[in-house]
Amino acid sequence: MSDPVHVPAILQGQRRVRYLKIIAVFKILKGALLLCFGVSVLFLKSRPAWTYEISDWIDDEALVVHGKAAHYVLTRLQDVLAGGTLHAAGLLALFYCAVLLTEGIGVYMQKRWAELLMIFATAALIPLEVRHLFHRVMSHGPSLVALLILLANCFIVWFLYRVLKRDKAGTPAEANKELVKTR
Repeated sequence: MSDPVHVPAILQGQRRVRYLKIIAVFKILKGALLLCFGVSVLFLKSRPAWTYEISDWIDDEALVVHGKAAHYVLTRLQDVLAGGTLHAAGLLALFYCAVLLTEGIGVYMQKRWAELLMIFATAALIPLEVRHLFHRVMSHGPSLVALLILLANCFIVWFLYRVLKRDKAGTPAEANKELVKTR
């Protein structure tokens, strides 16, 4: 008999695995970029002008201008580290890099815990991204990049939620059979 609940094609078999791997590679690439930034800020002694430009961009993207909480945290980190906001941004980049790489590698290997971690970590950032997009539109006009990032993260949360919900509904034996068929 057919399943009474319609399952979108994107969530079926081979396509689901393909999209999971695309999401995982996306997260791994973001982690790699943050790793490069964090290492260059913290460990390279010369800081040319491009590093300061990136720092200004990250300050803007991290909502330091609009968020009192982010500003407070960065100020306290600056006091503790005595290395400046750039040093704190480097540490924050390395921490977030570790989270992204853990999520990406875990999802690529199709681990359920990694999918849950990715849902919570990505969903936690969506309200900040909406607030940032709102402030960006009010001050500088619409930002296509910020909108695309918000939409991509919303898609990731929706997709992983549906994958986890669908996998939970089936028995473990059925899920393993389907996984073997798709490989």
